[in-house]
Amino acid sequence: LEKMTDLVAVWEVALSDGVHKIEFEHGTTSGKRVVYVDGKEEIRREWMFKLVGKETFTVGATKTKAAINIDAVSGFAYEYTLEINGKSLKQYIENRLKTTNTWILNLAGTDYRIVLEKDTMDVWCNGQKMETAGEFVEDGTETHFTVADHSCCIKAVSSGKRKEGIIHTLIVDNREIPEAVE
Repeated sequence: LEKMTDLVAVWEVALSDGVHKIEFEHGTTSGKRVVYVDGKEEIRREWMFKLVGKETFTVGATKTKAAINIDAVSGFAYEYTLEINGKSLKQYIENRLKTTNTWILNLAGTDYRIVLEKDTMDVWCNGQKMETAGEFVEDGTETHFTVADHSCCIKAVSSGKRKEGIIHTLIVDNREIPEAVE
């Protein structure tokens, strides 16, 4: 394994199936471009005569679209920006905070990362889309699923305030799990 001598940027991106590490090598003398996702080489280009441009690839189980933009700032200085689903990383993260809830918990010594996609009500646990059963209850809805023989339920109830909308709460073995901030 050759040493990453031209490593110019590293990003961590939280998707529903997990947190992914994106690394980018840019050889400004050779024109080399290499993109790694979770340590695996996705793109390698040697001897690129154009040092600026864009590299597009996908990330994670959901094949989320990603792109690295390479722009010349001045002289031999370059700026690297990551886009996810056509949005800057900052915009993507801000949007994700509105569209998902994430919980981190430990059951019998194992860490679990549970993500609710509010638009589809899909539930992900450690990179796997979960089988769920939804039901309407008196004050909202409940989405039931199982993690390592533990019964889990995401309760969705109205906050009663239009700006706040619906509040989602994860309950595992009758215990409320606090939401994680990624």
